[in-house]
Amino acid sequence: MLMTTEFKFNTVEESRIDKVNLKELPFGSVFSDHQFQMEFKGGEWQQGVFGPYGDMTLSPAAMGLHYGQAIFEGMKAFRQPDGSVALFRPMENIRRFNKSAERMSMALLDEGLFLNALIELIKLDEQWVPDGSESSLYIRPFMFASEAHVGVRPSDEYRFIIFTCPVGPYYKGNVRVKVETFFTRAAPGGTGYAKAAGNYAASLQPTAMARDEGYDQILWTDAVEHKYIEESGTMNVVFVLNGKLVSPSVGDTVLSGVTRDSVLRLAAYKGYEIEERKVAVAELKAGAESGALTEAFGVGTAATMTPIEAIGFPGVDVALPPVESWKLMPDLAKTLDDLRRGKGEDPFGWRVVI
Repeated sequence: MLMTTEFKFNTVEESRIDKVNLKELPFGSVFSDHQFQMEFKGGEWQQGVFGPYGDMTLSPAAMGLHYGQAIFEGMKAFRQPDGSVALFRPMENIRRFNKSAERMSMALLDEGLFLNALIELIKLDEQWVPDGSESSLYIRPFMFASEAHVGVRPSDEYRFIIFTCPVGPYYKGNVRVKVETFFTRAAPGGTGYAKAAGNYAASLQPTAMARDEGYDQILWTDAVEHKYIEESGTMNVVFVLNGKLVSPSVGDTVLSGVTRDSVLRLAAYKGYEIEERKVAVAELKAGAESGALTEAFGVGTAATMTPIEAIGFPGVDVALPPVESWKLMPDLAKTLDDLRRGKGEDPFGWRVVI
């Protein structure tokens, strides 16, 4: 049963914003004044509370710490030219959050309540939304099993929290990626399409190994044969092959990224040719060596659109054409950024102005 009771507000007495330089922001280590928290107990959601961002108490036996029932989302809010703030496609993230919760046998959230809590939190911390050309307010909703119980079963209690942090760019510059042919991000029938915490934990060791070899990230391949490209690190990936935008199809092993969908829909709107299909490692390598592969980039909420300057295939690294010569990604990146920041056309009604 879902409750939509009025929220409770315990606001801070004094903001910390004067201690923060919003012009020079790292990613993910500066946090806004407030957070939203709501508990699921006795089969229903309790009253949601806005309070100061800070540490929380938790039982050592909290089930999420032992059995991995933990999910999250990544969203952003952007300062608009008139000084207002807009969210970008928040309902897509909210729906995906519930899809992840369902896969992990967790309590579902009322979509309207989720959106209202999100809007109220942004209103509380509106001054934390930076206005730099590469800055935004990153929003992290997450939920975990909070019941104190040792035993493998779905938890009867959950804690849902939203906090925000002003951020600069995730990556500074272009990246080098390695095609991963041993480790696996997701397997058919698994949790790859959910934003489950364990998916990211499993990626840490192979990513660290790739960095030791001189790469920034991994190009994940399928778990069965390691013959097909799936994702790029923590992002979806798009290639420009023979003048077409080509992206691996989403499914139970590939996260349905909001940024990926936005880029492809904007590309179609602008008249670019698009293919969503299986992308073989052999095809990608042949295209890189022949010059048919002219651009490659990761797409995700945190990093938005990140150019890939070189790909490490088994036995050989292949550099792509200089990013300065690219045409499609820069055009799409500017179109998307202008849309989110209220500087360009919004043909799909994606901006939600607060």
